[in-house]
Parts: sequence; structure tokens; C-alpha cells
Amino acid sequence: MKSNVKKLSECKREIELEIPENEVTEEFEKIIVQYSTRSKIRGFRPGKAPKEIIKRMYYSEIKESLINSLAPKALNNELKALNLSLAGMPIINDFYFKEGHPLRFKAQFEVWAEFSLPEYKNIKVKKKITSVSEKEVNESLKKLRLKSAQYIPVEGRGVAEEDYVVAEIKGKDTKTKKHLPTEKVVILAGHIENEKILNESLIGLKENEETNFTIHYGKDHQNKKLAGKKIEYNLKVISIKEKSLPEINDDFAKDLGEFESLKELKAKINKDLISSKESIVKREMAEEIVENISEKLSFELPERIIQQEQLSVLRQFLSSQSQQSLEKEDIENLKSEAKKNAEKNLKNHLVLRKISEKENLKVSEEEITEELRAIAKTNNVSLAQVIDSINKEGKREELRDNILIKKTVDFLVECAIIE
Repeated sequence: MKSNVKKLSECKREIELEIPENEVTEEFEKIIVQYSTRSKIRGFRPGKAPKEIIKRMYYSEIKESLINSLAPKALNNELKALNLSLAGMPIINDFYFKEGHPLRFKAQFEVWAEFSLPEYKNIKVKKKITSVSEKEVNESLKKLRLKSAQYIPVEGRGVAEEDYVVAEIKGKDTKTKKHLPTEKVVILAGHIENEKILNESLIGLKENEETNFTIHYGKDHQNKKLAGKKIEYNLKVISIKEKSLPEINDDFAKDLGEFESLKELKAKINKDLISSKESIVKREMAEEIVENISEKLSFELPERIIQQEQLSVLRQFLSSQSQQSLEKEDIENLKSEAKKNAEKNLKNHLVLRKISEKENLKVSEEEITEELRAIAKTNNVSLAQVIDSINKEGKREELRDNILIKKTVDFLVECAIIE
């Protein structure tokens, strides 16, 4: 098989391949037999129709089958032989096929650019002092208190703000007179995300009392089923519960199960906050070190890989934002920013991978298992469930790669000069 590789840019290549006539003819004849066997042609038993008739009737399909059978395999074998560091899948194009001749085609693909690492040890970074204030400890105590809240059934009064109300709601479209499905819902009275009229209608209602109100939803309402509609509601209160918060004292600490006093609980909170801040500081130092290394390098990145990473960055951003319409200018700015972040992410990743290879850093099976245990603990599921999920999704190698990157980052921080 003849091949010729052209360098179109630092990352882009084009390969021209020619599959010998004898291989093409052999495959062509084999495909004709396959079509002859499964084709029903009037006047001929299956497999007995003359080859010329089969060719005339199914030539375009036979040609497509021939290309699909020979081209990908030939390209894969040739790229393996060339030992190139591929970035993504090649795109096959520009076929030339004529019976009795070799099959010629071209394919374009991208490779990772070669680069040499600058000095990456003994990089200077400023030491950041971590401290925890009494206010931060108290804020954490308040959050624990909220988690320990109990909800007590209300007697002898109506709904007040911050009560949890179980209610039955019936709705009717005032225009079409169509009734919406009856729903049993839990409402936090007075919550800022509730419709204003709902909050106003709830306050003061007692168990089994009803009220009616109408909501005119805007055309841009996030619930598309309600957008632009005027709905008349009937609400009936089924039950009311009020939030009861425990006092922050020694008994509160003991109820959490592992502390003898409030002082012990505060000490543990302080320790956890310091640990969390130290992790953040370490991550910031690591980012500073990697940025320091990356800034000294200039090399091309594969365009298609940048586009994939850009899309991933955009999706992450949009999933973390409230759903709202964006102006065209905003969208273009988002795309531009996402591309910058994608290029930065890819470059930093390549630098870290290169350092891990140079330092011969590896990830053991024990380290993978330890990481899986941490994932299981964080998500409050069994180790077996996590392993099963990782294996089913085929993400074990991705997990190994993530651990390797973390090890490389830790290595860089250990080698840094912290002033």
C-alpha cells in the first residue's frame, strides 16, 4: 500500500493512500457475491443472477460497501505504522474508485504538537496564610442547626411565613376553561421564589380552609406549559408545620453523636475549615505553578479538540446559570471566553501529562481503589456500586488519568519554593 503524508500545519496532517488493485478487486468480487445471495431478481434464483446484472442494479451500494470495508482498516493500519500521536478521529474524504484500478483516498487528521518542557522545579510561589475566624465557626454552627431543624404540626393558628404547608391545588385555564391536573404540593410560605399572590393568599389560612387566586404568567415564564396563560387556582390547606430550631449548646453538640460539649464541636468545625482552606490554597498555588510553566511555552493545539473542549466549557457554564434569554452579543462573548478557557485547559493538561511522563509518575490499582472509596463516601453509596457504575460507563481510564494529573500537581507543589 502506497501512502504519502503532508504537513498542513503544526497539528494538521493529510495522508493520501492507495490500496493495491488486487486487494480492491478481491473485495469487490466478494461484495458482489453477497449482494447476489440476498437480492431477489425476477427470473433468477437467489445467488444465480449474472454478475453484470447485480453490478448494474446495485453499483452505488457495492461501491459504498467496498469503501467502508477497505478504507478505514487501511487508514488505521497505516497510522499505527507511522506511530503518530493522534488527536481525535481522522476524516476520510476525496475517494477515487474505478473498477480494475487501485482505490485512492485522502484523510485529514490532527496530531498533538511536540514541545520541550522549560524548568518546572523550584518555581517560586508566595505562601498564603490560612486562618479561621469565630464568625466563620458560628456560620457553620448555624448551618448545622438548620440541618437539625424539626417541623412541628401547628395547632390553633393559620399559616405564617416560613411554615411548611401541605396543600391541594386545582387550576383552570381562564381562556380554554381546561382544568389542570390536581396536585398535592408542599409550599414554604413566604419564600421569595413563590408567586407573590400565592404567598399573600396563604398567610393566615388554617387547616381545611380554602382560597382562590389568579396568576397571569408572562410569555417568558420558565414553565413553557404555563407561559402566557392566565390560570385560576383553588388552594386547600391540608396541614401546617412550623420550623423548630434547637438551641446551640452542649446538648446540641451531643445530639450530633460524636461530641461531649459545644467546645469540642467548635474545635472540630475549626479544624475542618482550616483543612478546607488549606486545600484551596494548595490548589491556587498549583494553578500558579502550572500557569508559570505554560506561559513559557507556545505551541499549536488541535482545532477540533479545542472545539470539543469549548463546547464542554460552555455547557458547564450554562448549566450553572439561571435559565434566561441571552442577547446575540452575550452569546458571542461567552463563546470567545469559553474558547480561551478551553485552550488554557488543554495546554495545562498537556504540560502536566508531559511532566508526569518525564518524572515516570504512575497510578497504582491501590490508588484507584482509594479514590473509588472516597467517591463512595462522598456520595453515601457502597464501594461496589461505585465500581459497577465506573465499569459500566467505561470511565476507569478517565479516573486513572485524573489521579495522575493530581499526583503531578502535588509533585510540582512539593518541588516549588514557597516564600
